[in-house]
Amino acid sequence: PIAPGQQPTPEQIAAIQRQLAEEARKHNMTVPQYVEKLKAEAMRQHQMQQAQQQQQAQQQGGHQHGPNCNHDHDGHTHGGPQQIPINEGPPKPEALAVAKWLKGQDLKERACVFGEKRKDMFRVKRALRALQSPTYTQARAKNPLLPPVTDRASAENAFKLLPVSLLALRVTKVESPDDSKKKRTKGLWTVKIEQQQETHDDCHYMWLYEGSQVRQKLMAAGALAAVVTVVMFPLWPVKLRQGVWYLSMGMLGLIGLFFAMAIVRLILFCITVFVTPPGLWLFPNLFEDVGFIDSFIPFWAWQETPEDKQRASQAKKDKRLKRRAAQEGKSAPTS
Repeated sequence: PIAPGQQPTPEQIAAIQRQLAEEARKHNMTVPQYVEKLKAEAMRQHQMQQAQQQQQAQQQGGHQHGPNCNHDHDGHTHGGPQQIPINEGPPKPEALAVAKWLKGQDLKERACVFGEKRKDMFRVKRALRALQSPTYTQARAKNPLLPPVTDRASAENAFKLLPVSLLALRVTKVESPDDSKKKRTKGLWTVKIEQQQETHDDCHYMWLYEGSQVRQKLMAAGALAAVVTVVMFPLWPVKLRQGVWYLSMGMLGLIGLFFAMAIVRLILFCITVFVTPPGLWLFPNLFEDVGFIDSFIPFWAWQETPEDKQRASQAKKDKRLKRRAAQEGKSAPTS
């Protein structure tokens, strides 16, 4: 045994590692999977103890409030929503319904890294805002499994079904010593799961619920079928192979025509920039971020000078100011 505050010796660390390996082998799991299971069980027990302590505190002192109390606009404190015990079995149907509905909403999710895997992460305030929206009320009329939401407290209770059923858990950013040596993508957090599953607005939650896997399986089957079809190309019928060949030649011809057009328009611009400045462009929107048809409209245009760009910018600004003035005039009260 390791005394409190004492650093374990290398022999003790090796013994602990051997014990973990044996226990993981008994459960037909790898050591990291077994460690994650132990963490989840410890978190469940911790939350159940918190729920019991909160219930006892509410029963003993009706005027005493815990850390989850809410404050109204007058400064008075009222009891917050009661914490729900962790579900030891499969996810509740109500929790699955909430997770499915929130998955279809725009929570402005961002990617994070957990256990060397990419996960989706979102902020609590966006989920609570979605649960209190009219869209949720309409969805609840169609799906009775969705819990009722009438205010902030009921929205938090509905949201807490996610961590209770291990569909989403609160995470925070973690900085490891190796982060300075590794090249990380900007904005991509490496996260860890927190024991306190709070519902403050700025808390971040990570999705463990991946939704229906039917679409992913269909896409994988389609990709496999496409690969097998391409590999079996020598066994295709002759007419089908000839059709694919003609189609590929047509695509190559279009690509070649596009490059030829780009070269011709560049040569024409180089000539006209000296003969008739500021220069003439054929298909000036050819490389702009527009649609296919708009790329060839107009047929030609003169090169824009800095004065032309300034006039266009000023015209847009004037148009924006006129639109704003018109909106303010409509919203102003009439005498």
